[in-house]
Amino acid sequence: MQMRDAVAVDAQKVADIYNHYILDTTITFEELAVTQADMAGRIADVQAAGLPWLVAEQDGVVLGYAYATKWRVRPAYRFSVESTVYLDPAFAGRGVGKALYSALLQRLTDSGCHLVIGGIALPNSGSVALHEKLGFEKVGEFAEVGFKFDRWIDVGYWQKTLSPKAG
Repeated sequence: MQMRDAVAVDAQKVADIYNHYILDTTITFEELAVTQADMAGRIADVQAAGLPWLVAEQDGVVLGYAYATKWRVRPAYRFSVESTVYLDPAFAGRGVGKALYSALLQRLTDSGCHLVIGGIALPNSGSVALHEKLGFEKVGEFAEVGFKFDRWIDVGYWQKTLSPKAG
């Protein structure tokens, strides 16, 4: 398995992975499937902002992806990002998520990022376990902040400090 930067040709597989979570779960609060063009634009936007969008690939098959976005737009937040990771469900529970997320965290550390924030729609024991295994700590929770599939959903926030110094 290799971790590499996403490229435009990955957009369809990334969209396929994400659409499963959109249409069948409350893990994301999006409600409409995305297209290859939508996803290509998202990948390009993240990379244009100087942030990583990685894919895990094995034998030419994309197993999952992870990326970071700015936490907020105000300049004082420039050393904080929000992280995201999604796996093809066929590859869950095989260590792909941990390897992919670890690669993302290393890239963020190398780029001078100070803090990573992960938001998790609850309940989601697998995502909570992954974040905590990688050293994230829960720092808060919003009750009933999302509404999908005719029910209210809570979101918890975990954070991990990557470096003790700024700028």
